Amino acid sequence: MTKLVVVGSSNTDMIIQVPHIPAPGETILGSEFLTAAGGKGANQAVAAARIGGDVSLVACVGADMFGEQALAGFASDGINTKYCNVNDKAPSGVAQILVADSGENSIAVAPGANYLLSPGCIAKTRDLLNNAAVVLMQLEIPVDTVLESARLARASGAKVILNPAPACALPDEIFSLLDLLTPNESEIELLTGISVTDENSMAAAASILHERGVSVVLLTRGAQGVFLSEKKGNEIRTSIFSAFQVTPIDTTAAGDVFNGCLAVSLAADHPLAESIKFAQAAAAISVQTLGAQTSAPTLEEVENFLQRV
Repeated sequence: MTKLVVVGSSNTDMIIQVPHIPAPGETILGSEFLTAAGGKGANQAVAAARIGGDVSLVACVGADMFGEQALAGFASDGINTKYCNVNDKAPSGVAQILVADSGENSIAVAPGANYLLSPGCIAKTRDLLNNAAVVLMQLEIPVDTVLESARLARASGAKVILNPAPACALPDEIFSLLDLLTPNESEIELLTGISVTDENSMAAAASILHERGVSVVLLTRGAQGVFLSEKKGNEIRTSIFSAFQVTPIDTTAAGDVFNGCLAVSLAADHPLAESIKFAQAAAAISVQTLGAQTSAPTLEEVENFLQRV
């Protein structure tokens, strides 16, 4: 059985290290420049594969150098690329990333071929989704494509996870198709209208998402950890998972590493709490390395990290 199917984007990241994130109209001099493979879907697939997951990626790249490099990189990580589309009607997606000395980042994305990953493309993956244990999606592809993926995944009996990034309005139908929703603080505010500042506001925001049909809400808060809200029947249980304390160099793909590793752990039938801590450890390792996919750790690195803490 194909354990994990990731439906999402593939980009090439153009990264510049800067002393601080520039204000509007401000020009600053950076230092190191790096070109690296990225895109939320690709990042999550690579993170999942690096820790030993059986991963297939459904994506769309352009018929260009960046697309060729991306597909070669996926294959080198052992990812099934049979369902990666190559389209000559748009260039491969690119992202311009500024990384401050503090480790924070600012990102602008030109989606390119990612927006040609249509619901029709997803319809051709029915055999793949029918054999998935978990299907993981994000929002750097058309929302209609995400919705169709969720429909087919739910119909096949797969566990459906949506990382709602970058944040945007979502159709009501999609929430009832999800098993897990993994927003960060700004994303949950956009989805619910609630600014999360404490445990009560986090619980209130999660409650709105439960009412829309989501069983499990994982609110990721970076160095503040993870807030978990689970609804079973009429009962809602919440808990907080403290983050591992590390010194960040680049937080660019921390959320993607978290989601990819969480999905693999759940696909292997590990308990949710155990999967969250595992994913947190992988994310903590990733922020100590520059780049997106280059920062994704191996299974051995995650296991060694957990033994030390």
